[in-house]
Amino acid sequence: MAIDSLHRPSAATDALQFWNLDDDDSLICIDVHPETHDVKTFTFASASGKHFAFEAGQYFLFEPELEGQTESRCYSISSSPTRTGVFAMTVKRVPGGRVSNWLHDTMAPGAKIKARGPLGHFRRPAGDDRKLLLLSGGSGITPVMSMLRALSDRGGKTDVVFMHAARTPADLVFHDELKLISRRLKGVRLHLLPETTGDDPSWCGLTGRISADYMRLAVPDVSERRVMCCGPAPFMVAARAIVSGLGVISENYHEESFDAAPMEDAETVAPDGHQAQFFQVAFSKQARMIDVSADQTVLSCAKKAGIRIPSSCANGVCGTCKSRLLSGAVDMKHSGGIRQREIDAGLFLPCCSKPLSDLVVER
Repeated sequence: MAIDSLHRPSAATDALQFWNLDDDDSLICIDVHPETHDVKTFTFASASGKHFAFEAGQYFLFEPELEGQTESRCYSISSSPTRTGVFAMTVKRVPGGRVSNWLHDTMAPGAKIKARGPLGHFRRPAGDDRKLLLLSGGSGITPVMSMLRALSDRGGKTDVVFMHAARTPADLVFHDELKLISRRLKGVRLHLLPETTGDDPSWCGLTGRISADYMRLAVPDVSERRVMCCGPAPFMVAARAIVSGLGVISENYHEESFDAAPMEDAETVAPDGHQAQFFQVAFSKQARMIDVSADQTVLSCAKKAGIRIPSSCANGVCGTCKSRLLSGAVDMKHSGGIRQREIDAGLFLPCCSKPLSDLVVER
């Protein structure tokens, strides 16, 4: 991939080797740092000593092997892209979360893990100098923190409102660093909004949830800003409605989420009113066969039929559903969850693949 000149001065780093999305996948943990009572930051280096070129807002797809089974999870990079020797991800422990709990309980300096990236399109447009609103809720702070850290590292004139919502003051990730950046980097305004005071009666700021009234007072020029938003799905639904109602046009609103995309419905009539074409899809290991229309993905129909295929994102990002296609052809529109060499070897992602013929899938 191309190395952005903002990420490295070319004269000083031409001899460096950079991580390659298609060929490299081995990371080594070099540090684990607790951020809050249930959030930790994990810092990784390339096991082969390579540097990283990524943009603030991107993520890595981690593939730990747990009890003999490979899991896949996407985690946003929280560190600045100006620091190419390592990168960090910040992970909240999720009750019942298989991978987040494993990371919190097991990952330690010296441990190795497989990962692919950088991936994702949640990035500030190149050359954009528009005023920013970095808006986050909960663990969604990680990609926008990477953006703020990059701005801080590069210095210069900036106009950024950083607004972060959390459950309580104890859940405010990067609290001290955010205050430091807002004091040192001119043009940054910080708004932290815990929903309640929790166990901290000394909290002297506002509490509650984001609202149009709060946004109007805190960011009166919001309609003039580019909004970068990340957080739980309900938070982003509310945020999108609020800023839209205050004049932010859709082209200036960007959001990131790894929530599963909704499955297609069972509609089988093509837009022109003719009956959609169906193909037979066989699952060799489960001795099952189903009909899948040319307008539906293999995964959505398999799930409706009760066929077992591990899945997570449902939109071609995470690679969890990766399967071998023994015969047939598909129209696959993925978002980075599979490598070209894997496609060449006969693998595909059922979640984002529609049949072009009868299929036999090794599942």
